[in-house]
Amino acid sequence: MASFELSGTVRALKVERTQVQRELSKLDKAISVLDDLSGANSVTPNGTGPKRTLSAAARNKIAKAQKLRWAKIKKARATKA
Repeated sequence: MASFELSGTVRALKVERTQVQRELSKLDKAISVLDDLSGANSVTPNGTGPKRTLSAAARNKIAKAQKLRWAKIKKARATKA
């Protein structure tokens, strides 16, 4: 009698698991649709993430800082030689 109850319980659990898997599948689809609509998790083809654009002022600031770094290096090389 115990094995009969156990097999019935196992059968019921398997049915429950199937139903939960269906619900999870529906939730995954809904999440995917919402992500697509909101633009969340946008990834470029190379997988690095969304492309960011710098303003002209930011590019100029970076360029100026890089030129100063190179000038410093060139000056240090000139004094050593």
